[in-house]
Amino acid sequence: MKRIWIFLGIAVLIGIALFFVLRGKGNELKYKTEKVDRGDIIEAVTATGTVNAVTTVLVGTQVSGTIKHIYVDFNSPVKKGQLIAQIDPSTFEAQVEQAKANLFSAKANLQKAEAALIDAKRTMQRNRELFSRNLIAKSDLDTSETNYEIAKAQVEAAIAQVAQTEAALKYAETNLRYTRILSPVDGIVVSRNVDVGQTVAASFQTPTLFNIAQDLTKMQIDTNVAEADIGKVKVGQDVEFTVDAYPDVTFKGRVYQVRNAPITVQNVVTYDVVVKVDNPEFKLKPGMTANVSIITDRKINVIRIPNAALRFKPSIIANAKSRKNYSVSEKKGLSVWVLQDGKPYNVKIKTGISDGSYTEIISGDIKERQEVIVEEVSRGKAGRTPSGPRFF
Repeated sequence: MKRIWIFLGIAVLIGIALFFVLRGKGNELKYKTEKVDRGDIIEAVTATGTVNAVTTVLVGTQVSGTIKHIYVDFNSPVKKGQLIAQIDPSTFEAQVEQAKANLFSAKANLQKAEAALIDAKRTMQRNRELFSRNLIAKSDLDTSETNYEIAKAQVEAAIAQVAQTEAALKYAETNLRYTRILSPVDGIVVSRNVDVGQTVAASFQTPTLFNIAQDLTKMQIDTNVAEADIGKVKVGQDVEFTVDAYPDVTFKGRVYQVRNAPITVQNVVTYDVVVKVDNPEFKLKPGMTANVSIITDRKINVIRIPNAALRFKPSIIANAKSRKNYSVSEKKGLSVWVLQDGKPYNVKIKTGISDGSYTEIISGDIKERQEVIVEEVSRGKAGRTPSGPRFF
């Protein structure tokens, strides 16, 4: 009986020992690694913008009236000088006729004044001859000379009246021409803002009747780039972008202009970067939203490392040398962790450009195909033990 209790005690001790040993092994930390490889890295500034025609002309009217005819519609191609709409010309035609009648009257008054001037001149000359013979009084001569001067002034006034009525006629004829709305450029009608029978009033602000895009084969994107990224953007850089209408198509363009005028919305400062784009197939339409990537740098076949490795920090640094290297790297720059004898070891590095997923390695004790730690994993009940983020 005593032997049985001894064997039971030994079994219990062995079980307890196995329990602690297995529990320790279950909580042993493991690390997920990825290999350092070679590849291309494209650094880009992302932004959103709106697709617009390079040249858009707003066609309005300079006279008020009722729209009598409309000769084009949405998407209609137009030529420069083509009649696209007409305002009812009845009132303006009457004004032209009235101006013509006023001109005829002014010319008749001029002829009358010229005839009166001739008569006054004859009378003055006759009186001068009679006065020289002492046949009339001096007052009669003075009266004839005064009448001559008055007749001359009346001729000048009549000439001015003719010029005034000619200007009024020209103004009326100009307004009559303005009733014919002509296209100022070759292009395509993007929008039509009026209908037949609608009254337009050209008072303080010219009403817009049509919006004409001059050439839809050449488009531009007005993007809003954050002030933190604007220093990387330069004229001539390549641009790639997508639109929601064609999510599987990547369009290409080039930075045409970086505007200096800031755009401030709710204390957020952005700058307008204009991107020129070819649109030979007319896929891009004005007003589309573009998701733009401005390529600021490109490296081909360089050693690169996953960005997750730069964010990794082990929860426990067992090796004293690794702790020392890590404290130094925290002060001097970036570092990554590699496995040596199953333990994390800190390696200082110098990085280049990044595309958000990979970062270029410029220098450091890191070689191609070497594995770096990207995540800390535990096999215990806790499961994964994610490493805390380390921003760089």
